[in-house]
Amino acid sequence: MSSFVKVDSVYLATQNEHKIVEFDGFLRPFGLNVLPLPAGIAKCPENGVTFEANVMEKASYYAQYCDGFVLADDSGICVDALGGKPGVHSARFAGPDGTDEDMRSELLRQLESIEARMRSAQMVSVVSLWSRSFPVGIVARGEIEGMILDHPRGAHGFGYDPLFFVPSLGKTLSEIPTHEKNRISHRAKALSSLVNTLEKLGMI
Repeated sequence: MSSFVKVDSVYLATQNEHKIVEFDGFLRPFGLNVLPLPAGIAKCPENGVTFEANVMEKASYYAQYCDGFVLADDSGICVDALGGKPGVHSARFAGPDGTDEDMRSELLRQLESIEARMRSAQMVSVVSLWSRSFPVGIVARGEIEGMILDHPRGAHGFGYDPLFFVPSLGKTLSEIPTHEKNRISHRAKALSSLVNTLEKLGMI
């Protein structure tokens, strides 16, 4: 990508309104406006076996239908006692139609016999920025360490946030307000890395 190309808005490759709000809250201070995908686009199949493969597939796929840059993210929870599962399958851990509550219930079911001290996990987020006008994309990764509780806690956040306890905070990701989560979360780390790359390239 040429350093003179400026990015002022990105289409976010998701139908999840929570993510749109969260990404916009993080990126707007850097002059990036987050837009929803145009209506009527068939969902990307997401065949990748890693977070990186998935985001590159999603970003390049949706970029075909968008006049501008597309930002894709793939995030999930990797539980050590489950061999890294659910990983890239986090959003479909309870089946294609599973709700957030279903996913949390399934995770707790699989961890029933695992004692608390063995429930270490990582929240992982990988993001990719792509435009059909350019042959190269940008990929960035962020992670945070934590433990899986045996019951949900907190009213903020979504997905696995109520179960993910961060020892350094003494709270789950759902027990901290959005503005604080936007500073320390796995997604915040990935986006910070992306912004840093864009600044170095003179794109923002």
